[in-house]
Amino acid sequence: MFGRTPQLPTPEQALKGRSTPEFQVPSRHTVLGNPLVGPYPEGFEVADFAMGCFWGAERKFWETPGVWTTLVGYQGGYTENPAYEEVCAGVTGHTEAVRVVFDPAAVSYEQLLKVFWESHNPTQGFRQGNDVGTQYRSAIYTHSPAQVAGVEASREAYQQVLTGARHGTITTEILPAEGRAFWPAEPYHQQYLDKNPAGYCGIGGTGVSCPIGVAKAEG
Repeated sequence: MFGRTPQLPTPEQALKGRSTPEFQVPSRHTVLGNPLVGPYPEGFEVADFAMGCFWGAERKFWETPGVWTTLVGYQGGYTENPAYEEVCAGVTGHTEAVRVVFDPAAVSYEQLLKVFWESHNPTQGFRQGNDVGTQYRSAIYTHSPAQVAGVEASREAYQQVLTGARHGTITTEILPAEGRAFWPAEPYHQQYLDKNPAGYCGIGGTGVSCPIGVAKAEG
């Protein structure tokens, strides 16, 4: 049905990219009103998620109380300052990602993980529903040991309930954000579904609830 399985390029095969971006990121979030890029308020934290088409994924997070701003971009690949068409062609190694800046006093990382797991199907590999390609793979890029512990605990807990509901194995790529640059996407992608309320959204979960209260990470 979906043809040949997409393949990630190696670093040697990936497009080389460009030294500077070809556009300027908008200064403010169209929904939340806050800056898209840092520096962010002191004490706030950053989380990076990929869960299929980033238009719908971004909306899931800007609708979450405690989230200060969101920014869509490309992560987990090799090409510097990639363009959307290059990412979609599968020649950069990136996935479509959402950077989430949040106030940990208002929403926990664990609660954001619940949004992440429940808002897509993390068992599908290089696709989400009918969206097929390496750029649609599920991924989490962590920013601290506490995030690593939280991800591992929530993945284990969610796998158990997914298995009980006869779903497959989680394929989510889980790697440190360090060394995996987040490249902001073109301006028209930022808050796309706010600008185009009737626009395409391929985000859809499994219908299986993710347990919370399982991660005991500190600091």
